[in-house]
Amino acid sequence: MFKKFTKDDVHSRSNIKSSVQRGLKSKFVSQFEDLESAIDNIIPKKSQVILIKCEDKIQLYSVDEEVVLFQHFDELIPALKIVHKYPDCFPRVQVDRGAIKFVLSGANIMCPGLTSAGAKLPEENLDKETIVTIYAEGKEHALAIGKLTMSTAEIKSKNKGIGIELLHYLGDGLWHFNE
Repeated sequence: MFKKFTKDDVHSRSNIKSSVQRGLKSKFVSQFEDLESAIDNIIPKKSQVILIKCEDKIQLYSVDEEVVLFQHFDELIPALKIVHKYPDCFPRVQVDRGAIKFVLSGANIMCPGLTSAGAKLPEENLDKETIVTIYAEGKEHALAIGKLTMSTAEIKSKNKGIGIELLHYLGDGLWHFNE
């Protein structure tokens, strides 16, 4: 999504009202319930949130010159820098070592990379379309954020095809984006 993202893709910037900011926070928490305790640190009450509209109907939300989340159509997705600060607030999966170089080049994640020896899927089933953070075997921090193309139960049973559509990864255009 952000593979070739640059400042040229930005159309407009505007401050959002505090009422819109409250709605944004509550929607973000409703999508990721574990964020409840951290949301006021991510988007402080008295801070000014800036909405940055970009190409392909992508909207970035920035606080203190740092993009904290982005929106694609109706879905709120955390920026990777926020995931690094609050890793326990988001559903997580783990890929094996062999998948790292592909993920860092922006490739979608195939099911075998999620079911092999070094990989881990959560015990509880995650539904199709769930936003997940992607960790790598032997690494401490998340290397990407993606959306499941099938439920984790289907990934385990089919074990072929694309399991996760990559949205944002270390080193992509959003990672290097500064206001």
